[in-house]
Amino acid sequence: QVQLFESGGGSVQTGGSLKLSCRHSGRSFSYSAMGWFRQAPGKGRQFVATIGWNGGERVYADSVKGRFNISRDNSINTAFLEMNDLKPEDTAVYYCTTDSRGTDALRVAIMRGDGIWGQGTQVTVSS
Repeated sequence: QVQLFESGGGSVQTGGSLKLSCRHSGRSFSYSAMGWFRQAPGKGRQFVATIGWNGGERVYADSVKGRFNISRDNSINTAFLEMNDLKPEDTAVYYCTTDSRGTDALRVAIMRGDGIWGQGTQVTVSS
């Protein structure tokens, strides 16, 4: 069973930056799509970004496009989410998720609430 471990969250002011990491415990990382979603208090899941197994097929939510960058390093089984120009509306718990069937299946799973995800990491942006 794959396990995911997120880290890197914290508290920053508007305009600040954070870089989240997600370590994947299994052997399937190198051929699995990776993604991030977030959940703010009292709100549902919100898709953030996905990336294909080879670093391509990067897709972003409109709300983060141009500010966030998803990447991965297959040599250390880790995906990243670099977040720049953070805004108070980015405040949420951020979760990473994965799917060996590819990025399209991963985005569907995120929106349906299915799949595998970690414990999450809190990001708080103050104005």
